[in-house]
Amino acid sequence: MTTSIAIAEKITTLRQVEEKLGLTLSSDSRFFTEWMVELPALSEAEQTRLEQVRQNYLYQISYGSLLEKTVQMVVLSPLLELAGFYQAPYRFKTEVSVEIAAQGDNEEILRGRIDVLILQARLWIVLIESKKTIFDLELAIPQTLAYMAVHPNPEQPLYGMITNGSSFLLVKTLGKQYGISDIFATRSQHLNNLSGVLKILKHLGTLMT
Repeated sequence: MTTSIAIAEKITTLRQVEEKLGLTLSSDSRFFTEWMVELPALSEAEQTRLEQVRQNYLYQISYGSLLEKTVQMVVLSPLLELAGFYQAPYRFKTEVSVEIAAQGDNEEILRGRIDVLILQARLWIVLIESKKTIFDLELAIPQTLAYMAVHPNPEQPLYGMITNGSSFLLVKTLGKQYGISDIFATRSQHLNNLSGVLKILKHLGTLMT
């Protein structure tokens, strides 16, 4: 008998990602280098716009934790626009229903509806509600990998970005392996900041097209 279970209830740890989806963290340092390669500098206009996004975020967060829609308007949407993802040839969908057949003796179908943007079907951007600590991104990794596991062509590189507005993580899946980037922070003015996120998104966009 097949059992239907919500993804959010069943895939909550990286151990479950391995046991139920067969995905393992790659130990190859060359597996996910797309976020570490030397990338072209941003234009002065792009840097100015990103600084305004950062200031807008700092102002809004000074009043407390931000709701998902606020994060989307203040941080995520400007970032995607600067990356060129609102223009051809990119397309995106939101709130996509997914089904995953879990591994194991019991027949389990994991179901969920994800609040993501799918760009060219190979870049998934997962927006989680802003919380108080940076570790919420870590908690979102298992579910993000579960959503990415439904891709019809697992032998093709698939990229994802997880954000709660204050922080960003990038992930990659290929076959039965995955890799995770360092954390990028909206608040930062130095390394691993919004500029780094935008450069990587633009780079991933060129890889997809």
